[in-house]
Order: sequence, then C-alpha cells, then structure tokens
Amino acid sequence: MLHRLRSYQLAVLFYREAVAQSAPRHLRDQLLRAASSVALNLSEGSAKKSQADRRRFYEIALGSVRESEAIVELLEPNSARLKEPIDILARHVYKLVRAL
Repeated sequence: MLHRLRSYQLAVLFYREAVAQSAPRHLRDQLLRAASSVALNLSEGSAKKSQADRRRFYEIALGSVRESEAIVELLEPNSARLKEPIDILARHVYKLVRAL
C-alpha cells in the first residue's frame, strides 16, 4: 500500500533531491533530517490502524515539510531546484492531514 501513497512517493523524491543539494553543513544536515522525517512519518503513519494515530504521524510529517520549506527559503537562490518539489509535497501532505 505504501507504494501507492503519492505523498510518500513525493517525499522520497524530495529527499533524493535534498541529498544532492549543496549547502552549509548545519543547514544541509537539518534539511536531510527534516526531509527524511517526512518520508519516515508518512510510512509509519500509513501502518497505523486508527485514524487518530495516522493523523498524528501525518501531522508530524507536515511539520517536517514546513521545516524543509524554511530551509529551502534560507538557501535561496541556490536551492531553486528544490522549490517546486517541496511546494508540491507540502500541498499533498497538507491535503492528507485534512482528509483525516
């Protein structure tokens, strides 16, 4: 089922893009932690049986998306190639949370 969750697929793609991003070490480390957190929390949340548990993990993923957005903004203009993927991911995760 996880491979069918579009938000998870987008999170994995964003993480792969983030890995290729050059940035000062402290921001790069934080970006990679936040980007991986999105995918990991979506994955864990998708395995939860109760709607409340799924929502909790999806909300954590959304928080990590917002953190990633802030880091991408701090890195501009050098992070232009991350802007569209994080925007798309943010919309998907937000809708996922709202759907619950």
